[in-house]
Amino acid sequence: MPHEIPLWLLIVLGAALLVQLFWYGFFYLSVAFPRKPRSRAKKPPLSVIICARNEEKNLRKNIPKILDQDYPEFEVVVVDDCSEDKTEFVLREFAAQDPRFRYTRIHKDQKFTHGKKLALTVGIKSARHEHLVLTDADCSPASKQWLKGMARHFREGAEIVLGYGGFVNRKSLLNNLIRFDAMFIALQYMTMARRGIPYMGTGRNLAYVKSLFFANKGFSSHSHLASGDDDLFISQVATRHNTAVEYSPETHTRSEAKRSFRDWIRQKRRHLTTSSLYPLPVILLLGTEPLSRVAFYLSFLALMIFYPFFWPVLAVFALRLAIQIVTYYYASKHFNEKQLLLTSPFYDFLLPYLYLILTVANIVKPQPQRWS
Repeated sequence: MPHEIPLWLLIVLGAALLVQLFWYGFFYLSVAFPRKPRSRAKKPPLSVIICARNEEKNLRKNIPKILDQDYPEFEVVVVDDCSEDKTEFVLREFAAQDPRFRYTRIHKDQKFTHGKKLALTVGIKSARHEHLVLTDADCSPASKQWLKGMARHFREGAEIVLGYGGFVNRKSLLNNLIRFDAMFIALQYMTMARRGIPYMGTGRNLAYVKSLFFANKGFSSHSHLASGDDDLFISQVATRHNTAVEYSPETHTRSEAKRSFRDWIRQKRRHLTTSSLYPLPVILLLGTEPLSRVAFYLSFLALMIFYPFFWPVLAVFALRLAIQIVTYYYASKHFNEKQLLLTSPFYDFLLPYLYLILTVANIVKPQPQRWS
């Protein structure tokens, strides 16, 4: 029996390594070679859509940065969704100061509750331009070139642009974990989109054309869910031909991460409610990555325990680690998250188990749906 254990563990380790090499070789390492978009002489007019609920402080801070974008023609449309603070007064001030700024308000109805998707739909209907850029009230553009970088991908056939929405760097372990999680998710959905399998985007930094939204009846197929205005919608309408990816650091957006582990876990659980609604081939493909990662680490640890001087196993681990470090080096460079490079191996090991726990928790005790 003792002789059988290493054989089976070796088989598991080898199979897991092959799956991991596929993910890194075919998907993740493509981040090292970002494509340069074709130049476009005429820049299309843009409508920036923002939904806000009780966001007076964030709006005061971020709207001036959006209005200060180096772009020839754009408007900013804010949907005030039942705010109970001074959001409306802040919006009035901006509207009086700049003709490019407009807002609309959804009033609270005791008999009818709704989520963010209604506010987004109202904002999209209010937009004057065909090309839309979506972000959140708590998001700040990284530079004055944000709109220019997102819009340069719009060309004949390209109707969706996936951007990066990261988090502000704060000195805490939780902030470090949240930022790595956001970077890894972006690495996954962006490189898969580049390989012709777009399945999600992030509402913190996303662009698409208005006609695509209405041609697919907006969010109607998943309007009953609080989440999904970015991932489920993109999964529904994106193809290998109509989707582009924007990596450049000057086109990122940044927002404040959750300050407590409990709040972040609640947010992650809500986001995970939509993943089961992705197309089945995408679900199966996505599932192979964390499962193979878990299998790789567990089989490696078991082999090292049974055979602590098993040098070929160490060589296999070193091979994957080297590829991983190279990948995260380029990812942290393009996503401007260089501080995460040293801690990336630890989070790479930790996150699959955390996601497994959260997935089981959602099955056992589903969370109530909330606006976000």
